[in-house]
Amino acid sequence: MDSKLRKAQGGFTLVEIAIVLVVIGLLLGAILKGQELIENSRVKNAVNEINGIRAAHNAYLDRFKRVAGDDGPLATLTARGGNWTGVTAAGNNNGSLAVTAAQTFTGAGEGAAFFQHLRAAGFITGNHTLAGVDALPRNAFGGLTGITNAAVLGYAQPTLLVCQGSVPGKAAAAIDTQIDDGRPDTGIVRSTQGANNTAPAAPATAYSEAQSYTVCSNL
Repeated sequence: MDSKLRKAQGGFTLVEIAIVLVVIGLLLGAILKGQELIENSRVKNAVNEINGIRAAHNAYLDRFKRVAGDDGPLATLTARGGNWTGVTAAGNNNGSLAVTAAQTFTGAGEGAAFFQHLRAAGFITGNHTLAGVDALPRNAFGGLTGITNAAVLGYAQPTLLVCQGSVPGKAAAAIDTQIDDGRPDTGIVRSTQGANNTAPAAPATAYSEAQSYTVCSNL
Protein backbone atom coordinates (compact mmCIF):
# COMPACT_ATOMS: atom_id res chain seq x y z
CA MET A 1 0.00 0.00 0.00
CA ASP A 2 1.23 3.45 -0.85
CA SER A 3 2.64 5.33 2.17
CA LYS A 4 0.56 8.42 1.37
CA LEU A 5 -2.63 6.35 1.35
CA ARG A 6 -1.74 4.75 4.69
CA LYS A 7 -1.19 8.24 6.17
CA ALA A 8 -4.53 9.48 4.85
CA GLN A 9 -6.35 6.52 6.44
CA GLY A 10 -4.69 6.94 9.84
CA GLY A 11 -6.71 7.87 12.97
CA PHE A 12 -6.32 10.78 15.37
CA THR A 13 -3.01 11.09 17.15
CA LEU A 14 -2.82 11.14 20.95
CA VAL A 15 -2.01 14.85 20.83
CA GLU A 16 -5.14 15.59 18.77
CA ILE A 17 -7.33 13.52 21.11
CA ALA A 18 -5.84 15.30 24.11
CA ILE A 19 -6.60 18.71 22.55
CA VAL A 20 -10.23 17.70 21.87
CA LEU A 21 -10.65 16.48 25.46
CA VAL A 22 -9.22 19.73 26.81
CA VAL A 23 -11.60 21.78 24.65
CA ILE A 24 -14.58 19.67 25.79
CA GLY A 25 -13.49 20.09 29.41
CA LEU A 26 -13.26 23.85 29.01
CA LEU A 27 -16.72 24.02 27.42
CA LEU A 28 -18.27 21.91 30.20
CA GLY A 29 -16.55 24.04 32.82
CA ALA A 30 -17.89 27.22 31.23
CA ILE A 31 -21.43 25.80 31.11
CA LEU A 32 -21.32 24.71 34.76
CA LYS A 33 -19.87 28.05 35.81
CA GLY A 34 -22.59 29.85 33.90
CA GLN A 35 -25.27 27.79 35.65
CA GLU A 36 -23.69 28.59 39.01
CA LEU A 37 -23.66 32.30 38.21
CA ILE A 38 -27.34 32.15 37.25
CA GLU A 39 -28.21 30.35 40.50
CA ASN A 40 -26.23 32.85 42.56
CA SER A 41 -27.93 35.71 40.76
CA ARG A 42 -31.37 34.30 41.59
CA VAL A 43 -30.44 33.87 45.24
CA LYS A 44 -29.19 37.47 45.38
CA ASN A 45 -32.41 38.64 43.71
CA ALA A 46 -34.50 36.74 46.27
CA VAL A 47 -32.55 38.17 49.21
CA ASN A 48 -32.89 41.67 47.78
CA GLU A 49 -36.64 41.17 47.38
CA ILE A 50 -37.04 40.12 51.02
CA ASN A 51 -34.94 43.03 52.26
CA GLY A 52 -36.75 45.43 49.93
CA ILE A 53 -40.19 44.42 51.17
CA ARG A 54 -39.02 44.64 54.78
CA ALA A 55 -37.70 48.17 54.17
CA ALA A 56 -40.88 49.16 52.32
CA HIS A 57 -43.08 47.86 55.14
CA ASN A 58 -41.16 49.88 57.74
CA ALA A 59 -41.07 52.98 55.53
CA TYR A 60 -44.86 52.77 55.14
CA LEU A 61 -45.27 52.60 58.90
CA ASP A 62 -43.05 55.66 59.29
CA ARG A 63 -44.88 57.71 56.67
CA PHE A 64 -48.51 56.81 57.28
CA LYS A 65 -48.41 55.42 60.85
CA ARG A 66 -50.46 52.49 59.55
CA VAL A 67 -49.73 48.93 58.37
CA ALA A 68 -49.68 48.53 54.60
CA GLY A 69 -52.61 46.33 53.58
CA ASP A 70 -54.47 47.08 56.80
CA ASP A 71 -54.68 50.78 55.88
CA GLY A 72 -58.16 52.08 55.06
CA PRO A 73 -60.99 52.69 54.48
CA LEU A 74 -60.73 52.86 50.68
CA ALA A 75 -62.07 56.43 50.52
CA THR A 76 -59.20 57.57 52.75
CA LEU A 77 -56.67 55.99 50.40
CA THR A 78 -58.09 57.29 47.12
CA ALA A 79 -58.34 60.78 48.62
CA ARG A 80 -54.52 60.90 48.75
CA GLY A 81 -54.52 61.42 44.97
CA GLY A 82 -51.89 60.33 42.46
CA ASN A 83 -51.44 56.57 42.23
CA TRP A 84 -53.77 56.13 45.17
CA THR A 85 -56.80 56.80 42.95
CA GLY A 86 -56.18 53.41 41.29
CA VAL A 87 -56.10 51.42 44.52
CA THR A 88 -59.00 48.96 44.84
CA ALA A 89 -58.20 47.13 48.09
CA ALA A 90 -58.19 48.42 51.66
CA GLY A 91 -57.99 47.03 55.17
CA ASN A 92 -60.00 47.61 58.32
CA ASN A 93 -57.26 49.74 59.93
CA ASN A 94 -57.19 47.76 63.18
CA GLY A 95 -53.40 47.74 63.33
CA SER A 96 -52.94 44.08 62.32
CA LEU A 97 -52.64 42.59 58.85
CA ALA A 98 -55.41 40.01 58.33
CA VAL A 99 -53.89 37.24 56.17
CA THR A 100 -54.08 33.60 57.21
CA ALA A 101 -51.44 31.05 56.29
CA ALA A 102 -53.78 29.52 53.70
CA GLN A 103 -54.18 32.98 52.10
CA THR A 104 -50.43 33.62 51.75
CA PHE A 105 -50.32 33.00 48.01
CA THR A 106 -53.95 33.65 47.10
CA GLY A 107 -54.17 37.43 47.45
CA ALA A 108 -57.13 36.98 49.79
CA GLY A 109 -57.59 38.72 53.12
CA GLU A 110 -55.51 41.90 53.25
CA GLY A 111 -52.70 40.30 51.21
CA ALA A 112 -53.39 41.97 47.86
CA ALA A 113 -53.95 45.29 49.63
CA PHE A 114 -50.48 45.03 51.19
CA PHE A 115 -48.78 45.09 47.80
CA GLN A 116 -51.21 47.63 46.31
CA HIS A 117 -50.47 50.05 49.12
CA LEU A 118 -46.68 49.67 48.95
CA ARG A 119 -46.78 50.23 45.17
CA ALA A 120 -49.11 53.22 45.38
CA ALA A 121 -46.80 54.76 47.97
CA GLY A 122 -43.83 54.21 45.64
CA PHE A 123 -41.96 51.90 48.01
CA ILE A 124 -41.90 48.91 45.63
CA THR A 125 -42.26 48.69 41.86
CA GLY A 126 -45.18 47.18 39.96
CA ASN A 127 -48.74 47.91 38.89
CA HIS A 128 -50.61 49.21 41.92
CA THR A 129 -54.01 48.44 40.37
CA LEU A 130 -53.52 44.66 40.18
CA ALA A 131 -55.87 42.80 42.53
CA GLY A 132 -56.15 39.34 44.09
CA VAL A 133 -53.42 36.85 43.29
CA ASP A 134 -52.31 39.08 40.40
CA ALA A 135 -51.12 41.63 42.95
CA LEU A 136 -48.54 39.19 44.31
CA PRO A 137 -45.02 39.60 42.85
CA ARG A 138 -43.24 36.73 41.10
CA ASN A 139 -40.00 35.75 42.80
CA ALA A 140 -36.70 34.87 41.13
CA PHE A 141 -37.62 31.17 40.94
CA GLY A 142 -40.95 31.61 39.20
CA GLY A 143 -43.03 31.19 42.34
CA LEU A 144 -45.12 33.82 44.10
CA THR A 145 -44.14 36.21 46.86
CA GLY A 146 -46.85 36.58 49.46
CA ILE A 147 -47.50 37.90 52.94
CA THR A 148 -49.07 36.29 56.00
CA ASN A 149 -49.70 37.00 59.66
CA ALA A 150 -49.98 33.58 61.23
CA ALA A 151 -48.65 31.31 63.97
CA VAL A 152 -46.74 28.97 61.65
CA LEU A 153 -43.17 27.72 61.16
CA GLY A 154 -42.72 27.23 64.89
CA TYR A 155 -43.90 30.70 65.97
CA ALA A 156 -46.21 30.51 68.99
CA GLN A 157 -47.95 33.79 68.12
CA PRO A 158 -49.14 35.27 64.80
CA THR A 159 -46.06 36.70 63.11
CA LEU A 160 -45.91 38.97 60.07
CA LEU A 161 -43.97 37.11 57.37
CA VAL A 162 -43.02 37.66 53.75
CA CYS A 163 -42.85 34.32 51.94
CA GLN A 164 -41.40 33.14 48.64
CA GLY A 165 -42.88 29.99 47.13
CA SER A 166 -41.40 27.26 44.94
CA VAL A 167 -37.78 27.85 45.96
CA PRO A 168 -35.36 24.99 45.06
CA GLY A 169 -33.65 23.40 48.05
CA LYS A 170 -30.14 24.58 47.23
CA ALA A 171 -31.34 28.15 46.79
CA ALA A 172 -33.48 28.02 49.95
CA ALA A 173 -30.46 27.00 52.00
CA ALA A 174 -28.39 29.78 50.41
CA ILE A 175 -31.05 32.42 51.13
CA ASP A 176 -31.32 31.29 54.75
CA THR A 177 -27.54 31.29 55.14
CA GLN A 178 -27.14 34.79 53.70
CA ILE A 179 -29.84 36.34 55.88
CA ASP A 180 -29.93 34.11 58.93
CA ASP A 181 -28.53 30.88 60.40
CA GLY A 182 -28.98 28.44 57.51
CA ARG A 183 -31.57 26.34 59.38
CA PRO A 184 -35.21 26.08 58.23
CA ASP A 185 -36.65 25.77 61.73
CA THR A 186 -34.95 28.58 63.68
CA GLY A 187 -34.13 32.27 63.36
CA ILE A 188 -35.84 34.97 61.33
CA VAL A 189 -35.85 32.90 58.11
CA ARG A 190 -37.82 29.65 58.27
CA SER A 191 -39.06 27.27 55.61
CA THR A 192 -41.79 24.74 54.86
CA GLN A 193 -41.04 21.88 52.47
CA GLY A 194 -43.33 21.86 49.44
CA ALA A 195 -43.55 22.86 45.79
CA ASN A 196 -46.05 24.98 43.83
CA ASN A 197 -46.36 27.82 46.35
CA THR A 198 -47.12 25.65 49.37
CA ALA A 199 -48.66 27.66 52.22
CA PRO A 200 -46.31 28.01 55.23
CA ALA A 201 -47.01 25.43 57.93
CA ALA A 202 -44.63 23.34 60.03
CA PRO A 203 -40.93 24.11 59.52
CA ALA A 204 -38.65 21.63 57.79
CA THR A 205 -35.86 20.21 59.94
CA ALA A 206 -33.18 20.45 57.24
CA TYR A 207 -32.75 21.58 53.65
CA SER A 208 -32.51 19.01 50.85
CA GLU A 209 -31.41 19.91 47.31
CA ALA A 210 -33.91 17.35 46.03
CA GLN A 211 -36.89 19.27 47.49
CA SER A 212 -38.57 22.65 47.06
CA TYR A 213 -39.54 25.05 49.85
CA THR A 214 -41.60 28.04 50.85
CA VAL A 215 -39.10 30.40 52.47
CA CYS A 216 -40.40 33.02 54.89
CA SER A 217 -38.73 35.89 56.70
CA ASN A 218 -40.32 37.92 59.45
CA LEU A 219 -40.80 41.64 58.95
